[in-house]
Amino acid sequence: MPTLTAARRPRLRDRLLLQEDLNFLLTNRIPRQAATHLMGWYSRIRSPFLTRLSIAVWRCFTELDLSDAKRRRFDSLHACFTRELKSGARPIDPRPEMMTSPCDAIVGAVGTVQAGSVLQAKGFPYRLAELFGDAERAAPFEGGRYLTLRLTSAMYHRFHAPADATLKHVTYLSGDTWNVNPIALKRVERLFCRNERALLSLQLPDGQPLAIVAVAAVLVASIRLHALDVRLHLRWRGPNEMPCDHALAKGQEMGWFEHGSTLIVFVPPGFELVPGIAEGQRLRMGQALLQRA
Repeated sequence: MPTLTAARRPRLRDRLLLQEDLNFLLTNRIPRQAATHLMGWYSRIRSPFLTRLSIAVWRCFTELDLSDAKRRRFDSLHACFTRELKSGARPIDPRPEMMTSPCDAIVGAVGTVQAGSVLQAKGFPYRLAELFGDAERAAPFEGGRYLTLRLTSAMYHRFHAPADATLKHVTYLSGDTWNVNPIALKRVERLFCRNERALLSLQLPDGQPLAIVAVAAVLVASIRLHALDVRLHLRWRGPNEMPCDHALAKGQEMGWFEHGSTLIVFVPPGFELVPGIAEGQRLRMGQALLQRA
């Protein structure tokens, strides 16, 4: 029996590697921007029948759960992607010292900003200044904590303020539309710096900075913020620097992705992860995430 078990292990490992290769090829070796534009067009087709059929197919490949959605019937896939939730579906941790998760997510890389660098995956660092598009904006987060929060396609796609704060500035950086799943993060260097993204620069009530980078991905590439009367997407031609002064209460909705992608949260020194938060963990919006050290 031990010999049989040992023989099976390489075959299982080979199958898993083959699945990873196929996933990478199917999601990243296609005309990504063309596929993203096509998905954007398709998702907005208003047809209840086509929408029901598409959702049924979608459920074959994901863990789509609409039980907590404000409404269950949709006239387009876009309406389903950007659905609101029932009141009270995501309780917000009320403790003032706690910063909460801005979205439903799976925790990716977490750590401390060191010498201006962070990790997208083990062995794959990237420069914070490149992600932000500006070294000066990145400087206050040296020595602070960061968390990568990945939204899958089936998750609730809206994101919310993790604390009472004021959105002071939005920087839009156009780019590619690589898939941001774990397989791609282990193979494509500086992936988050290559993809379309929006840097949300916030200020906490005590004057400290908070940054959230919303990274789009293949089939997504569209970000909507309540603070701005524009939709940030691949065909957006500017302006790229958008000052604002939008007050937010903890848990207040900030905006949404059109499909699913990644938020990266950065806090300055003086904050620590809530015990138990670790890579691979599933979070719900409003769950305690960071606390003052």
